[in-house]
Amino acid sequence: MERDAVPGEMLATRGRGFGHRYLPFAYPALVITAAVIVFPWLFTVYMSLHDWKIGQDREFVGLANFVRLAKDVRFLESIGHTLYFTALAVVLPLVFGTAAALVFNERFPLRGLFRAVFILPMMATPVAVALVWTMMFHPQLGVLNYLLSTVGLPPQLWVYSPGTVIPSLVMVEVWHWTPLVMLIVLGGLAAAPTEPYDSAKIDGANGWQIFRHITLPLIMPFLLVAAVIRTIDALKAFDTIFVITGGGPGTASETINIFLYLQAFSFYNIGYASAVTIVFFVIIVALAVVLLWLRQKAKWS
Repeated sequence: MERDAVPGEMLATRGRGFGHRYLPFAYPALVITAAVIVFPWLFTVYMSLHDWKIGQDREFVGLANFVRLAKDVRFLESIGHTLYFTALAVVLPLVFGTAAALVFNERFPLRGLFRAVFILPMMATPVAVALVWTMMFHPQLGVLNYLLSTVGLPPQLWVYSPGTVIPSLVMVEVWHWTPLVMLIVLGGLAAAPTEPYDSAKIDGANGWQIFRHITLPLIMPFLLVAAVIRTIDALKAFDTIFVITGGGPGTASETINIFLYLQAFSFYNIGYASAVTIVFFVIIVALAVVLLWLRQKAKWS
């Protein structure tokens, strides 16, 4: 037994030696990480503590930028627009994506072809999608109002009205990202065991009861994964909104990202924009922590 312990000690010592020997190979990655991630964030915090406009000298103001944000009505409205947009852009793709996954999980002719067609919107770039939908939203020339007229409904202003601009932008998000949710839920359905379904059918359960008590609990972890992905993606949505509305009409669709962009690159108020970045980061982290906590609470079957 003592003889066997010696080689083990030698291996442990050798392993520690290998760790020190290979540690220098990690230095380039650490340097790159510090240069690309750590330094920009530290510099953003530094800028947020200054009154700094491009072409002018910076002045240290401490937390004045954050105090100003708390009183800025336009910024507070942008938070409301962001949360409103995010809530719709997460819930609706989850609902439609789950419904699509249930349909495509069944066996029917040309199922593979229809699946491929359904995920095509996800392959398009956001700017290209925004340009196409901008033409579709046109009140006089857009195809959406033409389709409404064919069924006897009045035309809508879509993104040209403050009351309908955010739901219209959510429509674009739903069309673009519902396929992603569908693919995630399909993975959950493919991994689900078949025994509970066989037992439920023997007991005479109907389709809704099977979905409510078997399918939904089984795919819930996958739905939470999709919710985390969609929430983070919807919170940082910029290109689609900027191309279609630019934050308009007025400020009706001005999310935090649009507000941040305007402060930094239209008004050149770098210090104030950096404070917006810090606050926005805190909001994203808080929501992500809540979603990840819910994800941890979900139990895999």
